[in-house]
Amino acid sequence: MKEFRIDQLSQAANILRNGGLIAFPTETVFGLGVIYDNKESYDRLIDVKRRPPEKPFTLMCSSSSDIEKYAYLNDKAKKLIAAFVPGEFTIILKAKENLPSWCVSKEGMVGIRVPNDINIQKLISLVKKPLLVPSANKSGEPPLTKDKDVLNTFSNEIDGIILGESKSNVPSTIVIVNDDDVSIVRLGKISKEDIEKTLKE
Repeated sequence: MKEFRIDQLSQAANILRNGGLIAFPTETVFGLGVIYDNKESYDRLIDVKRRPPEKPFTLMCSSSSDIEKYAYLNDKAKKLIAAFVPGEFTIILKAKENLPSWCVSKEGMVGIRVPNDINIQKLISLVKKPLLVPSANKSGEPPLTKDKDVLNTFSNEIDGIILGESKSNVPSTIVIVNDDDVSIVRLGKISKEDIEKTLKE
């Protein structure tokens, strides 16, 4: 496994572009990333995470303007994106047809997040494609926040790690936006009250 400093993002991006698996710190917890449109990389991510394949991974984009390329947005979604993206917020939306099947749930939805971390935004921009990014932990175990813990947990199962520490130990708030309603899947630092207030504005 290769270890990268934060000023070596281009080398980490090159591994991702070529189908590799990289761990990196975000403003929530450490993530594991692979390029979104490589089925072999996706299968490997499932194996490393020990995660059931019917549960899709979050699509991580470098900019909020990218979201509309991969999902349909209604007025509620646009309000939430304007208020909370980029940030500690994952929005689940109706997926567009250009997404590979493994990125989409059986209900036809995709979860998308844009990190509020300039370095990770830059990493994804260097890859030139979104990443599939779950938290860096084995399924059922707590998310990891320090590079040494990620190294201990995944050792030779991943291709590289961007050294550092995540800025929080709280995963993102997750909401589902359907045609008629917004439902909260998981609360992080963005509260139910924050979401309700934004939708009323």
